[in-house]
Amino acid sequence: MRTILFRAADRGTADYGWLKPNYYFSFAQYHDPKKVHFGLLRVLNDDFIAGGGGFPTHPHDNMEIVTIPFTGALQHKDSTGGQGVIRAGDVQIMSAGTGVQHSEANASATDPVTLFQIWIFPKERNIKPRYDQKTFDIAGRTNNWQVIVSPVETDKALWINQDARFALTKLDAGKSIDYTNAFPGNGVFLVVIKGSVDLGENSLNNRDAIGISETDRFNIKANEDSELLAIEIPMN
Repeated sequence: MRTILFRAADRGTADYGWLKPNYYFSFAQYHDPKKVHFGLLRVLNDDFIAGGGGFPTHPHDNMEIVTIPFTGALQHKDSTGGQGVIRAGDVQIMSAGTGVQHSEANASATDPVTLFQIWIFPKERNIKPRYDQKTFDIAGRTNNWQVIVSPVETDKALWINQDARFALTKLDAGKSIDYTNAFPGNGVFLVVIKGSVDLGENSLNNRDAIGISETDRFNIKANEDSELLAIEIPMN
């Protein structure tokens, strides 16, 4: 098993007033040649959007973009006709394909939004752009992996144009859980949303992450109540 640590304290940061992002990978004005991507995972931004803030209409193409909110409400509108508001428990995906214009804004004038925005390189380029969102039962991820994004229909998750899988879990203190790849040979980018866990000889705390490759199975133990996101992606 090969691992690469991404400590929360080492992330790139910026302050745009209404937007305060933390960058796990090079993005915008933040660049670290050692942190450009992990496999086909290109972007993971941990964003704080102040009340009334938002991204004006802008373009994307040939990227799978997943948004996972933790607090507040985010409003989305795009050129495919897709629109909606997502909150904690919801997940949103947009396949930019041949090209799409979209905007995202805090649905509240006063309350902040916190979220992960994640970009994955697509399996097939230049597909027809598409948008989807889904509400998941948060209780369904207690001491269990809840698959939220997958190309496998039986996972009952949001479809992605890639051999990738996203899964969330809420581990009780003292509990252990195995992760087994859906696609042999993939890597896994594991993020501690909150809490503290051990993975082999590595201890990870709030917002720490670790890239795992060259294994199809590993075990995680929670030192305290913890929430985790596993992003499984092809490595090339």
